[in-house]
Order: sequence, then C-alpha cells, then structure tokens
Amino acid sequence: MKLKLMKSAIAVIIVGTGFLGTTYVKTSATNPVQLTQQAVQLRTQGPGGLEKFISTYAKELNNPSPQMRQALDALCQQKDCYASKLYWYTDLEQAKTAAKASGKPILSLRLLGRLNEDLSCANSRFFRIALYPNAEISQYLRQNYILHWQSVRSAPKVTIDFGDGRKLERTITGNSIHYILDSSGRPVDAIPGLYSPSAFLRQLIDGEKAVKESTKYQGTAREKFLREYHRQRLIAIQRQWNEDLTKLGIATPPRLLETPPDNNSPNASTAGTLAVTKMAIEAPMLRNLSSTGLKEITDEATWRRIAQLYRNNVKLDKNSIALIASKRFEKGNAESLQRVVSNFEAAMAVDTVRNEYMLHGQIHQWFIANDQTSDVNTLNEKVYAELFLTPNSDPWLGLMSNDSYSAIDNDGVSKR
Repeated sequence: MKLKLMKSAIAVIIVGTGFLGTTYVKTSATNPVQLTQQAVQLRTQGPGGLEKFISTYAKELNNPSPQMRQALDALCQQKDCYASKLYWYTDLEQAKTAAKASGKPILSLRLLGRLNEDLSCANSRFFRIALYPNAEISQYLRQNYILHWQSVRSAPKVTIDFGDGRKLERTITGNSIHYILDSSGRPVDAIPGLYSPSAFLRQLIDGEKAVKESTKYQGTAREKFLREYHRQRLIAIQRQWNEDLTKLGIATPPRLLETPPDNNSPNASTAGTLAVTKMAIEAPMLRNLSSTGLKEITDEATWRRIAQLYRNNVKLDKNSIALIASKRFEKGNAESLQRVVSNFEAAMAVDTVRNEYMLHGQIHQWFIANDQTSDVNTLNEKVYAELFLTPNSDPWLGLMSNDSYSAIDNDGVSKR
C-alpha cells in the first residue's frame, strides 16, 4: 500500500539523458519545487532542454497549472512561455556560441525591464502577446534563429492608489527593439518597436537571408554589402510611402519626428507617442503626470488613414487571442474580447506603418552611412537616444522636468 502511494505521489519515470550525461526524470506536475529544479537543470542544456520539458509534459501543457507555467518561464526566461515555447539566452556570448554551432543568426531583443517579468515595458509585453505565441512566428524562430534578450534599464512603474484598497500598477514610457545579428554578434538589421505578426515575420525572413548573404563577405566587402542592402530597403520604403500617399490622395505628407533641442532632454510624453499601441494604456497616466499635456509630433489622423490600407493584414492568430482571453476575460465574454482584440489590431496597424516608415527608415540610413552600426551595444545607445528619445544620460526617462513645480517636497523624489 505504501509503495503504491509513493508511486502515485512522485510519478517517477525515466525519460531521457541530458547533454551532460545527467538523467532527467518526470516528476509530479503539482510539485513546484521539483518542477523548478528540473527547469534549472534543463535550462543549462539550451533549446534542447526546453524540447525535453515540452515532450515530457505534453499532456499537462494542454492546460498548464500555475506551477507548470512558473517552471516553464524559468526555463525559457520568458513570461508566458507556455504560449510561445521559445528559449531565450540572457548572455550574448552564450547566444553567439549557439549561433556559431547551429549556423543560425541571432535575434537580440533589447527592452526596459526583463522579459521574464510581467511588468516589463509595454512593447515587450505586446511582443509576448501578439508575436511570440503566433504559430508561424514561433515555429520560424525555433527553426531559424537563436534568441537572446538583454535589459537596457529597469522599466519605470507607476502605482495609483485609489484609497479604498484598490491599486492600479502599470509601467510607463520605454520602448523595445529586435536586432538581427550574425553569429559573431554584429548587427545586420533591426526591427524597432511593435509590428503586426505578418510584417514581423517578413522582417525575420528578410533578416535571415541578409545574414546568410553577409557571411560571404569580410571587412570592407561586408560593409559594402550592408550599405547596398539597406540602400535597397530604404528605396523600397520610400516607394511604398509614395504609393500609400497616392492611394489616399495626400499631396502633403504628415510631419515626422521633430528633433528636440540639443540642450533639452525629450520628455516622457514625446517619447511615449512613438508607439501607438502602448500609448493606449500609458496616455491617461502621462497626461496627468505632465504639466503641459501630450505634444502632437505627427498628424495622427493621417497615420491612421495609412494604417487602414494594411488593416486586413494585421490579425492576431488564435494563440494570441487565447492568451489575451486568459489574462482578462472569463468564458462567455466573447463580445468584449472581440472588441479589445479589434482595438489592439487597429493600434498595432498604426505602429507597424509608423515604425517602418519613421524608425526603420532612419536605421537604414545609419547602416548606409555606417554610422555606429558595427557594434550592437553602440547602435543600441544610439537607438534609445535618438529614435526612442530615452537616452541613458537622462536617469528619469523624461518623467522629471526642471521647469515645472509640483508643490511636493523634493518633487516627490525619494531614493531607497
């Protein structure tokens, strides 16, 4: 009788041998300690360790428990990994080693906060909802890329206390970017901000091809190839831009990003307007945090008209919709879910066209001029300072102004 109970509680089954010669055993799916231990062990085996975990617990992952999700997040180093099943390196040198061994390029995400935490910056959260769980994208990434993420700095958080026990906690400001690197960690292209799933997949496919082609060249020949690649990409963007304006009968294009004065750091409201999707949740707080309100830096109505040209191509797949439903909606609330999905897709459409025309266009120009594009860390500093308007030189990310007065002691600043 005791033997039978032990077998039921522990459920030990030998399922395979790890890369290091250690034996992996299936444990009770309800034992969080043992699941975490297995996740830690399997993480050292790279993507192969994740595949073992998924194979072993295939049945349980159809409806994963909180303990199972937590263990999988630790193994993948990504929040909601049960939906994407993607393994992420957090050490670039390890990612480069894996890339060289596999012959794959690296997709390196830079973000505010951490990808394995719920409150990373808004765009990285949207990646986890709209992009990584997408069936086509997930499969393509597993087959063709080595994945890596690195935190640029912590994501600023704001907590609103309603005084009756209710609190609202959100992140505020910040942006994210995916760099496409060769196996040596050298940048070949970058995908700034949030794109629709179909547009993101096209960027991944084009980036992989560019990396493979670039490896045929060395030194100045490689630089020449990259300049020509990005010149052709920029020509394509400009051609598409003109076609879009012609379709809409627009003779005067909307104003693009204004360059802030050299002696004045951009504020959080200005930086926040670079991403429409995350602004939908950040704008109410930014309006109340700013003494001057939001500054219009683009013709928003025109951008939305351009985005409508691509609206039918901006769709979340069923995996992403299911993940949204699991986070917010109870069963039977299909109408509210559809409304949220539709609004999200509309905002994502604007992000896609604006990121491609404004931000990606500028990145192409930097590559053409070989302007700080040979090293990913140097390029990332440039991106956050000049594109995302959140330079490391500003420790407050535009949320503090020397010209405004709050009537709060020390302007509410505290240091722990």
